Amino acid sequence: MSSPPTHLRIHQFAGLRPGPRLLVTGAVHGNEVHGTRAMAEIIRQLDAGELVLRRGTLTLVPVVNPLAYRLDRREGDRNLNRNLRPPAVVHDFEDRIARVLCPLLGQHDGLLDLHSFQGQGPAFAMIGPRNNDGDLEPFSQEATESAVAAALGVGRIVEGWLSTYALGLQRRQQREHDGSRRAALTSDPHYGVGTTEYMRSTGGWAITLECGQHLDPAGPEVARRAILRTLVLLGMLDDGAVEPHRPAQPPELLQLYEVIDREDAGDSFEREWASFDAVAQGQRIGTRASGEAVLAPSGGRIVFPNVKSPPGTEWFYLARPSDRRL
Repeated sequence: MSSPPTHLRIHQFAGLRPGPRLLVTGAVHGNEVHGTRAMAEIIRQLDAGELVLRRGTLTLVPVVNPLAYRLDRREGDRNLNRNLRPPAVVHDFEDRIARVLCPLLGQHDGLLDLHSFQGQGPAFAMIGPRNNDGDLEPFSQEATESAVAAALGVGRIVEGWLSTYALGLQRRQQREHDGSRRAALTSDPHYGVGTTEYMRSTGGWAITLECGQHLDPAGPEVARRAILRTLVLLGMLDDGAVEPHRPAQPPELLQLYEVIDREDAGDSFEREWASFDAVAQGQRIGTRASGEAVLAPSGGRIVFPNVKSPPGTEWFYLARPSDRRL
């Protein structure tokens, strides 16, 4: 195998008038490239003068994890979007990225992080907590995140990532693990922190946009329009740069409330689930290798069902309607 990549390619456009500092990232997971392709077109349009940056600073990182991207898989050595922080000691390739990425996040006011997912389903956005001064994820940028999420052009918005992940971690920490670095990382209290959570810890706002299934041909255009709509909302591009999002009805808001790990390679789903398929209370979602049924504790929707998840990691999430108002 050739030697691992030695740099990140960062594109920055600095307006001649002061304004917001927006960071857009793609391929945090190497096989999630809708954002990568969208940014290539945005860069071309800016270079050609088809788009004009009026103010502020736009930073684009089309491939955040170049090793995983080269290998066309989710991870290089490990999942970059978990346990993200500047490492005191470098253990793997993702730690090397974190030493560059974390300071870069801290230099910006906001983050649009572009992803895709394994199962079928429509594009959706994920936002952070409501304003709070608690210990888990103190936050004061709820209004900005709500405004950006509403402008992106998706029909569904999800909240509750870190609080739900914390519940799963508590269960994971109670199980014995094999002593591997992966097992140690997945049971670390910091493991739920990725790009958006780290961005919020620096005082910024952050949105994850899941642009559709990994191979959805519409995904790059979903990502491109989302970037442009964010720039227009922030006053960095003129209004005519992209058709505004005018939904016939408000987006559906959901709150994650449960994460279920895959415990054994023999754990299997009851059927082929897609993100946001409805589940009823008591409905069988899957079966453990032991034969134990995995049932929905309440009605709602399944999110991120992953038939390829390794044992000891997230298998699927559950969500229910949120009372939040954008």
